[in-house]
Amino acid sequence: MNFSEVFKQSNQLCKVSPDGKCLATCVQYRLVVRDVGTLQILQLYTCLDQISHMDWSSDSLFILCAMYKRGLVQVWSLEQPDWHCKIDEGSIGLVSSRWSPDGRHILNTTEFHVSVKLVRAWVRAFMPTEVCLYICLSGFNCCWLARKGDLKIARHQSLKYLWNMGAMCMSPSNVFKANSSPPDSYPTLPAHSHWETTPTLPGPESQSQNAVTVKVRILNHITWKKITQFEHPAAINNTKAVVYKEVVKRPAVCSDDLSLHNITIGNTLFNTQSKYEICPTPVQLPVVKPDPDRANPKIGVSTLAFSSDSRYLATKNDNMASVVWVWDVQKMSLVAVLEQTAAVRCFQWDPRRPRLALCTGNTKLYLWSPAGCVSVQVPTEGGFQVQSLKWHCSGDSLILLGKEQLCLCYMDNDQEDK
Repeated sequence: MNFSEVFKQSNQLCKVSPDGKCLATCVQYRLVVRDVGTLQILQLYTCLDQISHMDWSSDSLFILCAMYKRGLVQVWSLEQPDWHCKIDEGSIGLVSSRWSPDGRHILNTTEFHVSVKLVRAWVRAFMPTEVCLYICLSGFNCCWLARKGDLKIARHQSLKYLWNMGAMCMSPSNVFKANSSPPDSYPTLPAHSHWETTPTLPGPESQSQNAVTVKVRILNHITWKKITQFEHPAAINNTKAVVYKEVVKRPAVCSDDLSLHNITIGNTLFNTQSKYEICPTPVQLPVVKPDPDRANPKIGVSTLAFSSDSRYLATKNDNMASVVWVWDVQKMSLVAVLEQTAAVRCFQWDPRRPRLALCTGNTKLYLWSPAGCVSVQVPTEGGFQVQSLKWHCSGDSLILLGKEQLCLCYMDNDQEDK
């Protein structure tokens, strides 16, 4: 496993092109395009203001840069660097901008979700009864979802299901998925199966650590009936599940190492070392009791992800923020539980292998696979802290994002496959 040098970035705006050849990063109002293999700069573009959102077209030939504060969208071409396009929404504002699947049309959502415009293909504006939550594109179809409203696709054919969802996204098989719902709703996530989370706030008569019940339901994608459900209890009694607990060890520092030079150069003198230990069941997990008097308490499964082969499902419960649950979808059972020393900021599956990468906002990268868990120290100067991460589409590298920097982690997949 090797690491690249550190590069600048802003607002964690960093994306690999769909063909996997280029890496685009935003540094305030500049757009930098690098070669993924050599990390050499291929193109450098200057936008009219600080970039709020950036996205690649499906054919990797164009890059969209949105400046929401000014209501502007600029489009740049990799084949013709002198060509560019500007879309100005004017006083109506702009809150979202994204590509259509063909990579030649742009879908803009205006301020207050008043209208949605598909630029260059056709223009359609609508006024939902409540706030429009998400726009989803699949093939040549366009659909939108509003709270307590109908889910509609092209040709205006309404589905018979009505949902009060908080978000919606697409599964790799072009089946709708939903997550991050408010506590009083029931989001469904069909991939090979459908599932939903049902967080419940504790009542005054039940204030134990198990008072919060969060379930993930697996539904049949044809009949929409429940097959089974996954629970997130505070006590793990399942003897077939492997519980990995991160253990931190601080290295001993001699007085000779405490020189002004060693402290100021920002070396790894004070970096903590960590490893995973397998804990025998039963295991008690740390639980943060939500405050029912606070608005929007952190409770329920907020992050959900299927592995690329749809074999495994990873979940995170907000009131157990330092724990990641890994489920075997085929066996319908819990496989592993990862207990970190800090709250999990982000996790993502390898697009080619059943391998999960996660970060907790420190200087380490964590990896899980059916073979086990590993904690890796990121060897960069200046205390680079991993706030988020993204896989390359080949699964050969990881993009590690800090607050204002990024670096690439190159995986040794040949040795792991052996």
